[in-house]
Amino acid sequence: MSSSADVPRRRLAILGATGSIGRNAVAVAKAYSDRFKTVCVTCRSHGELLQVISNELSVRYFYCHEQPEFSNLASESELYSLLAGPEVDVVLCAIQGIDALKAVLTALRAHKTVCLATKEVLVGAGTWVMATARKYGGTILPVDSEHCAIFQCLRNEEHRAVRRILLTCSGGPFHDHPERDLHAVTLEEAERHPAWNMGAKITLDSATLMNKAFEVMEAAWLYGLSESQIEVVIHPQAVVHSMVEFVDGAVMAQLGPTDMKLPIQYCLTYPERCPSLMRPLDFTHPMTLEFRPPDTRRFPALDLAHQALRMGGLAGAVLNAANDAACRRFREGTLAFDEIVPAIAEALAHTPAGEADSFEALATATKVADDIVGSL
Repeated sequence: MSSSADVPRRRLAILGATGSIGRNAVAVAKAYSDRFKTVCVTCRSHGELLQVISNELSVRYFYCHEQPEFSNLASESELYSLLAGPEVDVVLCAIQGIDALKAVLTALRAHKTVCLATKEVLVGAGTWVMATARKYGGTILPVDSEHCAIFQCLRNEEHRAVRRILLTCSGGPFHDHPERDLHAVTLEEAERHPAWNMGAKITLDSATLMNKAFEVMEAAWLYGLSESQIEVVIHPQAVVHSMVEFVDGAVMAQLGPTDMKLPIQYCLTYPERCPSLMRPLDFTHPMTLEFRPPDTRRFPALDLAHQALRMGGLAGAVLNAANDAACRRFREGTLAFDEIVPAIAEALAHTPAGEADSFEALATATKVADDIVGSL
């Protein structure tokens, strides 16, 4: 698809290859097989699909965490050795949740490029992850459409020239329906996103706006900004993926289709740009772009992100773990939709002392969050 005879093929590992982001990454890797050699794919439980992907990409190594019969790596430790070794150049991490942290740290310590799609890694352990990248010379490229947009807007710009970041947010299925009784929201309704085709967990987080709260925290870590420099704007059309306002008043934005292959492709081919796999925006047709502030009274998750950033320490780890616990209870039917974020807020108020700089500390934060959310 592209002319790259003079560009060495990058050796790629796709972690979480059977999920929504992972499958899009597989599509990009297949389309650009002249640029990438996928050497490793992993998943948690969809071993049969992983086998199909492995065959399609002629992958040498594959690992299924819960189904060892679909693995040719004997253990996670063997996987981590591979990620740290010479056979992998780029790690695309689309593993869901804080479980991705060890793989990310392993790759960064081996000064690899990590294309990061897992929000929880920076939310729960931002200090640790960014310090590791700096110490060992690892590179983090953000796959999230919003943060990939910001990354592009900041390219060749000095970060001290940034006044604020404007994270765009579609609003999920309920933000634009003030008449909707949030207490009566069903799981099926919460997992139906109006703009993006994503996994069930991210879609539910988008319905509560916790997904956007996580992105606020990601922005603080990725770009070294204070929480006061990060704002969220509702943009239902999901065409503008985010914006940066500079101190002189100029605003730069990145626009594109609602297709995750676009930011994945950008990160995997960075610093080059390649012909797109996606249909471009058609500016010959009328287009309306709306922007307005979020309703933080009905959707208070955004306030929790700013609170957690101000608190520091283990607050992000508690926020992440409490969200997991509250969403689990909602799926089980023991917590109403409008009780998810208040439950998270209660756990955040009981954040233990300490820093998010070890797996032991993160385990403590998780236990506190689980106990509090489970008791409500």
